Amino acid sequence: MKKIGIIGLGLIGGSIAVCLSKKNEYEIVAMSRSEQPLIDAKKNGDISDYSLTDINIFKDCDIVFVCTSVDKIPSYVERLIPVIGKNCIITDVGSTKETIFNEMLKFEDINFIGGHPMAGSEKTGYKAAKPHLFENAYYILTPNKNITDEMLASMIGIIKELGAIPLVLDPAYHDYTVAAISHVPHIIAAALVKTVKDLDDENRYMHSLAAGGFKDITRIASSSPEIWTGICEDNGDKILKVLSQLKENIGYAEDMIHEGKSLYDFFDEAREYRNTFNSRKSALTQYEIGVDITDKPGAIAVIATILSHNNINIKNIGIVNSRDYSEGALQVIFNEKEDMEKAISILKSMNYTVFDR
Repeated sequence: MKKIGIIGLGLIGGSIAVCLSKKNEYEIVAMSRSEQPLIDAKKNGDISDYSLTDINIFKDCDIVFVCTSVDKIPSYVERLIPVIGKNCIITDVGSTKETIFNEMLKFEDINFIGGHPMAGSEKTGYKAAKPHLFENAYYILTPNKNITDEMLASMIGIIKELGAIPLVLDPAYHDYTVAAISHVPHIIAAALVKTVKDLDDENRYMHSLAAGGFKDITRIASSSPEIWTGICEDNGDKILKVLSQLKENIGYAEDMIHEGKSLYDFFDEAREYRNTFNSRKSALTQYEIGVDITDKPGAIAVIATILSHNNINIKNIGIVNSRDYSEGALQVIFNEKEDMEKAISILKSMNYTVFDR
C-alpha cells in the first residue's frame, strides 16, 4: 500500500484524496490551514489521518502533493526534507511551473516533479472536490534531474489512477503554452465582464441580456481573484508575449472595421482552426451533444429514459436556456465517446435532430 500525503485540502488536493481513497492500495494523510475540510475528509473516509501543524504526519510517504499557492511551496519543502525518506517524491499542482522548478533547484537532494492538472472549476474548497475532476484531462509533469525513470513511472501511474493523461514537458515551454490557452483567456474574460459593467446604464439591459453566449465565454471570470493574481504575477513575462499577439489581432480587426473592410477571412481562419479542436475529443473531459426538443413537461425525462434503457451513461443533462451560440434545446454530456456515438445513433433513428458539438 502506498502512502500519499496532501498539503492543502482544497478543490485539487481534495479531489486527489476523494479519487485515490476509493482505491484500496492507498493510505492518505493530509494537512491544511483550516481544520474543517480535514474533519470532513476524515469523516467521509477520504483521508485516514490529518494534522494542522505536525509535518511528521508525512513520514514514510511515497508521494507528497503540495496543493498550495506557489509562493508557499518552498517553505513546506524545507519542512518536509528532514521528515520524508530519500525516495519520496514531492510534487505540486500549480498552474505555473518554471518559477517553482527553479526554486526547487536550491534543494539538492529532493525528488521533485512539478505537476499541473489541467482541470478545475470556478468553485473552490474541499466541498467542491469530486473523484472524476481529472478524468481525461491532461496532467503536465516537469521532473527535476534527481528523478529516476522508476520514480517518473510511479508518478505517471498515480496520474493514470486519477484518470488523467500524463504529459512530460519543459517547465518554461509549459508556462508559455498555458499563458496562451489559460492565463490570457482569464484576463480576457475579466476584461469583457468589466467592459459590460463600465458600459451598462441604469436600465441594466446589458446585464440582463448577458445570460447567453456572453455568460458562457466569461464563466472563468468567476474564479478566485487571489489565485489568478498570483498566476499573473508569476507568469507575467509569458503572459505579456501572448497579450502582445492578442493586441495585434484585435488591432487588425479594429483597423478593418474602421476602414469598412470585410472581416470574413479573419473569422473564417479562426473558425477553421477552432473546428480542428474536435480532433482532440479523445483527450477531453467530456463529450457533448445538443438535441432539439419541444419545451413541454416530461421532454427531458423521455430522452433520459431512452438513453438509460439502452445502457448509455449520462454525465449531465439539461435545457440550454439561451442558444445564441449553440444548437439544440437540450444539452447532454457523456464521459465516454462510445456513449455519445451510441446516443446520437439511437436518437437520430427516433427522428430527433442531434448536433454533435
